[in-house]
This record gives sequence, C-alpha cells and structure tokens, in this order.
Amino acid sequence: MLEFKNLKKRYGDLCVYEDFSLSVAENETLAVLGDSGAGKTTLLNIAAGLLGYDGGEISGLPDKVSYVFQSDRLVPHLTVLENLKLVAGEREALSALERAGLKDFSAAYPARLSAGMSRRVAILRAFLYDAPLVLMDEPFRNLDLTLKYKLMDFYAQLKSERPKTALFVTHDIKEAVYLADRAVIVEKGRVALDIKIADKTAAEASLSNYFLQKKA
Repeated sequence: MLEFKNLKKRYGDLCVYEDFSLSVAENETLAVLGDSGAGKTTLLNIAAGLLGYDGGEISGLPDKVSYVFQSDRLVPHLTVLENLKLVAGEREALSALERAGLKDFSAAYPARLSAGMSRRVAILRAFLYDAPLVLMDEPFRNLDLTLKYKLMDFYAQLKSERPKTALFVTHDIKEAVYLADRAVIVEKGRVALDIKIADKTAAEASLSNYFLQKKA
C-alpha cells in the first residue's frame, strides 16, 4: 500500500499541503480531482521523486515508477519501436504494438503520429516499464470524446493484463468514474471527499454534487 501521512508542502509562502494524508491500495486505480492549483500534479511529482516535500511521511513507494505526463514526451529522434525498447525488449515491444493497433507505425517517428497514437504509445510505454506504480497527469486531456473513450478502454485493457497501482489526475468526473476504483477530491491541502466507485452512477452524482455545492 502506498501511503502519504501528514504530508506538508510549501512553495515559499504558499501552502499546498498541510497534514495531507492519503492511502492507495495495491493495484488500485485512484483518481485525484480538484480545482486548478489544488496540488494534484504536485502530488504526482512528489510520488515520482521529482519534487521534495517539507514534512510528513511517505511509505510503500516503490523504487521504480512510471509517469505519463500531460505531454507525451516521446523521444523525437527515436522511432515508436525504439521508444518502447527503452523500457522493454524488442519482442515484447512489437507484440504490444500489434495489440495496440500500431504495428504498422513501429518504424515511424513521433512527429508522424496523430494525438491519439502518441497517447497510446506513451501509455503503452508506462505499462511496459517494470514498475508497480504508474502516475498519470491528465492523460486524456484535449482529446475528442470518441478517442478519449477508446484510450480509456485501452488503458483498462492494459491494466487487466499488467496489474499496477495507478494514481491519475483529472478534471473530468466522467473519466474518474469510468476508470477508477476510487476517487478523491483535493481541496485546501487536504482530502475533502473520498469515495469508492462501486456504483458509477452514484459516484458521479456524489462528485458532481460536491462541486455544485461549492459554486452555490
């Protein structure tokens, strides 16, 4: 289990987290929602070891972590296959590309890929990497609705084949309910709402009502 306990994080005079606590079960997909500036990406960067923190404890953090950033961050001078070979063997990478419908693009460079293809390669690379924890920062941002749901189904398929603990940030309640086992809303440096997504309709209503009440 990954656990953040009484986490503190400041940027100068700005307090992002004050006694922030959160646990993520093994192989659970946890969606993190909240307003802009709530510290969602900060949480991922701390978990990835890209950012320090000012107090508290983190336990259960593995040595290896995969990260799907908001931008795909594919290596531009490497082909699609070569990008995947950074984290996997050639046979495994080719097999994964075939299952992802990208076999014909194995020799293509990232600049030739559509937005959806680039996202698929980025998500595929994260799952091929031998890491028990995957972090995703708005992985389906700026995609049209049809492509978004295709990629979310692709993610669900990968996770069923390669179970991992996943922590993903989103502003989209429907994304959270569609993909996650659990969702939290972060506000004022703490977890304001924490719900299990057993009933998707009820979970979507609870999350939506929280934000609607804030606006009232």
